[in-house]
Amino acid sequence: MLNDNHQRIAVIGAGPAGISAAVAAAALGIEVDWYDKENGAGGKLNNYHQLFPGRESAASILEDFIGTTGTNPVKKHFGIEIARIEKDNQQFSLFSGTEQVGVADSVIIANGFDFFDARIKEEFGYGIYKRVVTSPDLERILKNNSLDLRIDGADPSSIAFVHCVGSRDQQVGINYCSRLCCITGIKQAIEIKELFPQCKVVNFYIDIRAFGTGYEELYREAQEKHKVRFIRGRVSEASENQQNKILLKAEDTLMSRPLKLTVDWLVLLVGMVPACSQIQVDNHQVTDLDTGFFQMAKTFSGSRLAGQAGVFTAGACCGPMSIPEASASGRSAAMEAWQYLKNR
Repeated sequence: MLNDNHQRIAVIGAGPAGISAAVAAAALGIEVDWYDKENGAGGKLNNYHQLFPGRESAASILEDFIGTTGTNPVKKHFGIEIARIEKDNQQFSLFSGTEQVGVADSVIIANGFDFFDARIKEEFGYGIYKRVVTSPDLERILKNNSLDLRIDGADPSSIAFVHCVGSRDQQVGINYCSRLCCITGIKQAIEIKELFPQCKVVNFYIDIRAFGTGYEELYREAQEKHKVRFIRGRVSEASENQQNKILLKAEDTLMSRPLKLTVDWLVLLVGMVPACSQIQVDNHQVTDLDTGFFQMAKTFSGSRLAGQAGVFTAGACCGPMSIPEASASGRSAAMEAWQYLKNR
């Protein structure tokens, strides 16, 4: 335990990784200052409806996460966005804008990720056509009012999903796979079929990457039980007709043939992009030049930020990550920070 030394750790971010890091650090006897730009904890989990692969309610999982913070209290500084971290001797100063808002002996950065801005892919018409939405948009609709998907009082008859929007795309400078878009599209397709059994649902994919425990089973359920159609192909263009339906031009790459499809809704499965560019760390290059995510000093065995003793990363700020993975990385970062302070 370190509380006799009154050493402090700053945790930046209050999503699953930040919650797990703050709780674990407090349990180890470290005094914790917890920062987030939002006014409450949960991060993007606040906007989710159901979680894959088990389809648990996101609200109930968030309650479980929030409940752990009461066991080991931390000092919350919510509504404050940390923009810069500077090290002076063995202490770190945290800045919001030009104002210094805190001092810590160690820092865990868990500020998460952003979703790819689908407006960049103009050919899909996001922000132009009302019935073109992104996967985060659809998740909010499913959570708040799924009836918003109805058209003139009638259930939608057809919905198409496009995978890898803002992932594996050299045209927009993103070469990496976001890992979770495929399973998100599979889960959302099943939800649509449960809500509107007569709706035809089709997924256009490059490759289905169902890598996690239970993911492949959910993929098979979508096909066999819910009759979701999966087409290995690329959508080249989306437009709108006079009835506000979405016209798609695509290619079935397995059959080597062009396709034209008219749907009521088009859902763009957007990838994960770094939010870490919003935080400067001692004016050093701490992000990967290719991906923009934070770089760790040891790729396989640690979470310390490259070139920054005493600064650790947790969650999707260092690459696409599921919620269980982010939570585990938060606990791991807390242990590494504890070890750093102990040995300092």
